[in-house]
Amino acid sequence: MQFDVLTLFPEMFNILNESIIGRAQEKKLININLVNIRDFSKDKHKKVDDTPYGGGAGMVMQADVVYDAYKSVANDKAKVIYLTPQGKKLNQKKVEELSKEKHLILLCGHYEGIDQRVIDKIVDEEISIGDYVLTGGEIPAMVLIDSVSRYVKGVLKDDSIKEESFSNNLLEYPQYTRPEVFEGQSVPEILLTGNHKEIDKWRKEQSLKMTLEKRPDILENIELSEENKKILEKLKK
Repeated sequence: MQFDVLTLFPEMFNILNESIIGRAQEKKLININLVNIRDFSKDKHKKVDDTPYGGGAGMVMQADVVYDAYKSVANDKAKVIYLTPQGKKLNQKKVEELSKEKHLILLCGHYEGIDQRVIDKIVDEEISIGDYVLTGGEIPAMVLIDSVSRYVKGVLKDDSIKEESFSNNLLEYPQYTRPEVFEGQSVPEILLTGNHKEIDKWRKEQSLKMTLEKRPDILENIELSEENKKILEKLKK
């Protein structure tokens, strides 16, 4: 998958050269190309913003500069996403949907935002990572790249994403590893039995329990199987 990121601060993305996303780039499963919007400024001081028409606080990124940066990587198959608090909130369904794309262009705003005319001209979708305001779109872009890349074939083993939180609309069950006893607390006995049928049953119950305790709102918006409904009724007693 190709990610082209239009940003004023490409150095912020160095963190994506580490860990799983770094290895995915080394294996050429994904490619992250950082485009410095400032390089397309026609001003000798590399200015990219100006005061807003109509007055108001702050500065607005100029349409022509952003558009020229976009044109340097644009093609007919690319999907352009603007990271903004005004967008639809990113969720697991959207992450998996975007992972099927071949080319994403991510536009990172800054200051008071971007001239609406270029947004109207090039943006296909606006996405937010939450109902709060950040100083720019770089961190949301990194969140999107990280979450989407995990679903690109080969980045993770299939088993690693099959039973994680939200993949089956529920939170993931708790995980344990060595040492068997930590600060007087033992690993749940069921996990030491080797009885995979009973372990799977326990994990399913724990997944529902975690969701009920931490995110009951999720249970209000999904269709549960009859088996899970019975488990849930038992947990509520």
